[in-house]
Amino acid sequence: MADAPAAADVEPIDVEPAAVLAPRTAVVVVDDGTAISYHRWEPDAGVDPDPVPVVLQHGFSSHTQVEWADHGTVAALTAAGRVVVGIDARGHGMSGKSPDPARYGEPRMARDLRAVVAALGVPAVDLVGYSMGAVIALLAATDGDAVRRLVVGGVGAGVVEVGGVDTRVLPNDVLADALLAGSPHHDLPPEVAGLVAFAAATGADFPSLAAQARAAHQDGIDLAAITAPTLVIAGDDDPLAERPHVLAEAIPGARARVVPGDHGTAVGSPAFRAAVVAFLCG
Repeated sequence: MADAPAAADVEPIDVEPAAVLAPRTAVVVVDDGTAISYHRWEPDAGVDPDPVPVVLQHGFSSHTQVEWADHGTVAALTAAGRVVVGIDARGHGMSGKSPDPARYGEPRMARDLRAVVAALGVPAVDLVGYSMGAVIALLAATDGDAVRRLVVGGVGAGVVEVGGVDTRVLPNDVLADALLAGSPHHDLPPEVAGLVAFAAATGADFPSLAAQARAAHQDGIDLAAITAPTLVIAGDDDPLAERPHVLAEAIPGARARVVPGDHGTAVGSPAFRAAVVAFLCG
C-alpha cells in the first residue's frame, strides 16, 4: 500500500452548493424492469474537459442530490473539468421502489450501475462510492476495465472482515425493523437511530430501505481483482469505517486517507472533496 498523502498535501476546496447548475436527469430501465434514475452535470465553461466521466454512487438512505450536490462534491468536480453522473440506487431518490428484499442487495445495484455506464456510451469512468455506495463501487470495479480510478469512502476493515458494510456496528435486522416501525426509539444502537432519523429527514421510502437492509451484501468481495488505482477515505470518528488501512491493504496498490468527521459528516467535508478531486483530477 502506498503512503497516504499528508493533510497538507491537499488544499480544501470550498464550493458553494448553489454554484452547480441543475442536472439533466435520465432513466435506464434495467433487466428486472426497475427504473434507475441518473443525473448528469457538464464541466464548467472555460475549463479543459476530461473525457472520462466521474460516476458517483451514494450511501444508504441518501440520494444523489443530498450526498453529492448539496455537499459541493459535484461543483468541485465540474470546476475541475469533469462530467459528473450521479446514480440514485434502486429504492432511493428518483429510482424505482419496492418493499421486496429479493430486488435489492449491492450486487444487484452494481449491475444497475453498469447499466448506467453502458448507457453513457463511454469506455471507462472514474467511480466514487460512499458507504453502501462504496460496496457497490467495489463490486463494480472487480469486473473488467471499465473503472479507470476508484474512490471508496465510509467503509474500512468491515468490508474485509464481514464482506460489506460493517453489520457488527449496523445490524441489518435491527435497522430493517426500526425502519418499518417508522421512527427511532431510545434503545436503538446510535448508528441505527441516526440512519432512521436521516431517512425521515430526506423523505426516503422506508419499506424500500428496510428491504435493502435485509438484503445487504455480506458475501465478500474479490478485492484482489480490482485493477484500478484506488483511494479509501474514512472519517476519523466513523465507527462504520474503522481501520481503513485494512481495506486498502486488500486492494492492490490502494492507499488510505483519513479526514475529519463521523459517518454522516465526513462525506460533506472540504477535506473529503479535496481528496477526491486531487486523486481523480491530479
